[in-house]
Amino acid sequence: MLTGGRLALPEGLVDDGWLAVADGRISGIGTGTPPPGDHVELGGALVVPGFIDTHCHGGGGGSFSSAETKELQRAITAHRRHGTTTMLASLVSEPIRSLVDQLAALRELVEDGELAGVHLEGPFIAEARCGAHDPAVLLEPDTAAVDALLRAGHGAVRMVTLAPELAGGVRAVRQLTESGVIAAIGHTDGTEEQIRPAIDAGATVGTHLFNGMRPLHHREPGPIGALLDDERVTVELICDLVHVHPTVLRLAATYAGRGRTVLITDAMSATDAADGRYQLGRLEVDVRDGVATLADTGSLAGSTLTMDVAFRNLVRGAGLGIPDAVRATSGRPAELLGIEDRTGSLETGLTADIVILDEDLRPSRVLRGGEWVS
Repeated sequence: MLTGGRLALPEGLVDDGWLAVADGRISGIGTGTPPPGDHVELGGALVVPGFIDTHCHGGGGGSFSSAETKELQRAITAHRRHGTTTMLASLVSEPIRSLVDQLAALRELVEDGELAGVHLEGPFIAEARCGAHDPAVLLEPDTAAVDALLRAGHGAVRMVTLAPELAGGVRAVRQLTESGVIAAIGHTDGTEEQIRPAIDAGATVGTHLFNGMRPLHHREPGPIGALLDDERVTVELICDLVHVHPTVLRLAATYAGRGRTVLITDAMSATDAADGRYQLGRLEVDVRDGVATLADTGSLAGSTLTMDVAFRNLVRGAGLGIPDAVRATSGRPAELLGIEDRTGSLETGLTADIVILDEDLRPSRVLRGGEWVS
């Protein structure tokens, strides 16, 4: 039983709270004097739900593009230590055959409950906004290619990012949504007029808003304007204070609100590892002072962010409140993935995925499924 904590409950922050755990679930929540039993005294530490990252390429020196189980597990473990108890594994653009092989390796971890699913970021994206994706492997989203990836995933594919202005883009959005897969708009050079039909067709996520897309202009809102403006769309924000300026983070998160804002890491293998040269898909990446850039162009290439830092940055860097950060790192991502009945908030009956943060909002201990993460 956790006692003497400041609990971040759905209804708000509660001081002097206690939280009981039994059989991997939250079995009780209250304030004041706790029931009898073994206690872990928290001394006023902040208790938040386990973080949920819907966009992550790796960490701890491991990449989710690898077929090596040990490397995949190393990436999961690196983020788990920082409080991420649920995550999607993101894959960058590759030839279809390579993605099929990568999905086979990740599928086992999804079936084992180590991952919540797979996010395909490409290959159906715009060359003009491909960022750290190899332009040589990009494709238009024809029905057969999309179907091949979904079949290879055997239900593990939870989200696909595409550029809707490509030939077949809107049709692919319908194909994905009809298959129960989240269609996300990103790495797009589309105009507002090209983005709106994809939202009408069922696209519900803006992949790392601002990054990898045509910029906002006062005479042509482009993807940013269309995605922010539509209440049906949840927007991802890379909250490392490098990809997006703190003022812009605050503006976007405030406008989208708690119901449509999700923080992501977009982390690559160098996360929680040393600076140096790494591989992201087929491209070489240099990491200096924790900032990842393509070796040949200097373009940003994912991040070395962890979700605890994203949480802290939203509060300390962008000036939003702790309840906003809890929603953006746990509650809203859980709803997006349709797992809010299992995790994503501190409520009786849900899985005991819990992060204890110190006064600097740094994780001191992490529970996943009621077990302490070492």
